[in-house]
Amino acid sequence: MLNIVVCVSGGGTNLQAIIDGIENKTIENTRVIGVISNNAGAYALKRAEAANVPAFCISPGSFGNRGEFNRAFLEKLRELKPDLIVLAGFLVILPPEMIETYRGRIINIHPSLIPSFCGTGFYGLKVHEAVLARGVKVTGATVHYVDEGTDTGEIILQKAVEVKEGDTPEILQRRVMEEAEWVILPAAINKIAHNIPPGDGHDFA
Repeated sequence: MLNIVVCVSGGGTNLQAIIDGIENKTIENTRVIGVISNNAGAYALKRAEAANVPAFCISPGSFGNRGEFNRAFLEKLRELKPDLIVLAGFLVILPPEMIETYRGRIINIHPSLIPSFCGTGFYGLKVHEAVLARGVKVTGATVHYVDEGTDTGEIILQKAVEVKEGDTPEILQRRVMEEAEWVILPAAINKIAHNIPPGDGHDFA
């Protein structure tokens, strides 16, 4: 059984996709053992509660400095003992010790086709605003392992999404979530649960 902890900052739509995937068996041999948010107002915490998943808020603002926050964050992870940590819209810079401790066991979902529109400053609507400003015809989403860089870890899955005439950042964001993020994040977790290596023919068009 793959025990996962999901880290979120906002609405938790990708968390819901994971919860639903486990329930409908598109994600097998997996359970969510905890949800951690840095935001007490995150709707993701309510999603966790509704699914009977233990949820925790660990906010940097509750600590005297970043070091104290990092220690509390790591302590909670050690307590939960996850096999895999899933960053699903988690807008926090990870402590280096966390990346080292859980190397090869942290994945992230990013709303573009890496290496395009990624790296420092590219998150949330900013990604989709940049896509539209550049005028590209295809965007998408990427699930990748997390390393010390920003969106630089090994790619697990990607899925392309058409950019349509008249798209706004909000409309495009929703299409990328529906057609790519909510598809490939559960699929990537399922691959990991079955020890299927990245990029071995199970990728999406």
